[in-house]
Parts: sequence; C-alpha cells; structure tokens
Amino acid sequence: MPAGERMFMINGAASCVEVQGGADDPAVLLVGSSMSSWPDELCARLVAGGRRVIRYDVRDTGRSESYPPGAPGYSLADLVDDAAGVLDATGTERAHVVGMSTGGWIAQLLALDHADRVATLTLIASRPNTPGPVDDDLPEHDPALMEVITRTPEPDWSDERAVVDHLVLMAGTSAGAGAFDEASARARAEAEVARTTDVRCATSNIAFADHGPRWRERLGEITARTLVLHGEDDPFFPIGNGEALTAEIPDARLVRLAHVGHWLPAHAVPVVADELLAHTTG
Repeated sequence: MPAGERMFMINGAASCVEVQGGADDPAVLLVGSSMSSWPDELCARLVAGGRRVIRYDVRDTGRSESYPPGAPGYSLADLVDDAAGVLDATGTERAHVVGMSTGGWIAQLLALDHADRVATLTLIASRPNTPGPVDDDLPEHDPALMEVITRTPEPDWSDERAVVDHLVLMAGTSAGAGAFDEASARARAEAEVARTTDVRCATSNIAFADHGPRWRERLGEITARTLVLHGEDDPFFPIGNGEALTAEIPDARLVRLAHVGHWLPAHAVPVVADELLAHTTG
C-alpha cells in the first residue's frame, strides 16, 4: 500500500484513507467515488496552499470494502456516516467538505445531518437528488451519453485491458463537449483498475443502494458557506443541476467551469484549486 494510505474500520467496513499536509493545517475532506476522483495535482496544490487534504475510497471503490454486484451492503445514509467516521479516524473535528458527482450527495447530507463537522461546503458536478427520475425543472442526463451507456456491452470484467478500454470510453463520453485527454484518461483508468477490488461494483453498486428520503426540500437548512463548481459541458449532470443547488442553498456561489464535462480535466485543476483555497480561507 502506498505511503500515506491507511486502512480503518469505519462503521463496520474497511475504508482506505489518505492524509496529506500538515497536521495543524485546515482540513479539506474530498468526497468523490474513490481517491482517484481527485487529481494528484489538485491535492498537491491544496497542500502547497496550507491545507491538510483527506481523501478516501467510498465503499465498493478502490481498496475499501467491496460487495457483490448489484447487492451493496450499505445505504446512502451509511456513506454519510462513513464520511463523518473518516473525520473521526483522522482526528479531525471539522473539515472543509468537497463533494464531487455522487460524492456531492454525501457532502450535501453531511452538511445537513452533521452540520457541526462541516466548516464550508463545496459541490462539484453534483445535483440535488439521487438516481432515478429527476424533478421536472432539472435537466436529465444528455441523450447521447445515455445512448452510449445503455448500448455499450459490459466488458469482460476479468480482462484488465478490456476494463481499461471501457473506462476510457465512459470517461470520454462523460467529458461531453468539454476537454478530454485520452492518454491521461487511460493512465487514470489503469491506476484505478490496479487498486480496485472489483471495478464492476465500483462503477455500478451505488445505483443499487437505498438512497433514503428526498432531501432537496431541506437544502435551505444548510448553514455552511457553499461554493458550487460545475462544468458548462457536463452531460451527466448538466449545469442546470448546479444552478438549482446554488438557488436553493442560502448564499451559495456558482462558478461555471469552461470546457469542462463531468470530471476535472487538467486545465481546470488550477482554477478549482484556487477557488477551493479562497473558499476555505478564514
């Protein structure tokens, strides 16, 4: 296991956690799907800016606890408690919480149900509801994206090269009209396959979890100062979702990321790092 990564038992499940930066620096908790959601350069820039960066593999991803395909042994509420448990395990009383994509759901609920643990909130490429039908005022997944997702056969999950090719295809599709570097995406996919217990479950099991009651109507209760970062070309959660989060969370601020799809391409990393450093100051 690489230096900096540690395994903890959190809420009865094995969780892989990495901490970078000074022990006395303000903590930033990065909640994605796995650690690999967060570019290493972004973490390095945050550490250089005087932040203690905590990232971890959510259940079913990376080196954390893995469950059978289609049968995750957890709910979304469990994942929220896990995020609080990561803070406990790393001796962190409060953190600046940053949630990306489905990690944004965890971050929103952490800010609602564990408000005392959240110093500030940042939501990247997220939306205010979970898998399934979206509200009439929210944009759905882009039809071209869904065409690829629904019509592309699953790879042979035992064939690492085929799995990497599949992940690269999905990354390119998720970039939409935004910037996409295939070589970088392939390197990330290879690293993800190498450190993930079961890639099939990592890519799909969250959709089968119990997501609990709606929380969109509670967004007005969030007290943490909130920043919303959203790619203008995101086909998975189109930017109308980020606009809705900004409108419903009190005093939230929206930053539109040009030429960015659902994940963070290299050109967006300095912008996102600067925004996070400014947002987490004071």
